[in-house]
Amino acid sequence: MRVFLETKRLQLRQFTPDDVDLLVELDGDPRVMRYITGGAPTSRSEIESEVLPAFLGYYRKFPGYGFWAAIEKTSNEFLGWFHYRPAPGDPLDQPELGYRLRCAAWGKGYATEGCRALIAKGFAEFEVQRVVASTMAVNAASRRVMERSGMRLVRSFVADWPVSIPGDEHGDVEYAITRSQWELASNSGRDQAI
Repeated sequence: MRVFLETKRLQLRQFTPDDVDLLVELDGDPRVMRYITGGAPTSRSEIESEVLPAFLGYYRKFPGYGFWAAIEKTSNEFLGWFHYRPAPGDPLDQPELGYRLRCAAWGKGYATEGCRALIAKGFAEFEVQRVVASTMAVNAASRRVMERSGMRLVRSFVADWPVSIPGDEHGDVEYAITRSQWELASNSGRDQAI
């Protein structure tokens, strides 16, 4: 198991082929999948043949980017995952940030903690210029995570999704933070700490 990043409470590690059951359980919860598939689970066969191989492939294709299993440090419990990688067709210096956490991890600050750490690592170590994230406009909890992570609302849009989900008539939103915005916020935080 290779740890990619540690925060105060989390370890973000690479996925392994042995993580199928963790992903099946995560994607089997209709509350977790509400804003993704309308609550429909991802099948074990899809996780085994498509999802997990795609996760594992990122580590070879894009050093420093990928999908990371979120492990709570004190309990060693799997909480979910974060992704930090360029979306298809986007430049390498503009990764997309995303997360999917078990319901038991919601409302405890794990999503914000992981997002902030990935944003900082990208700007500090990987020459990232801009980080983007998106969600359904009605997903207030995810929007709060993006805002608390330092990202700003940059646009609303309507995506063409393969499955109709309640609330998708309100469209989607994109948040982003640039290197200069992150540096300014980081410097302001240092000045306040002095």
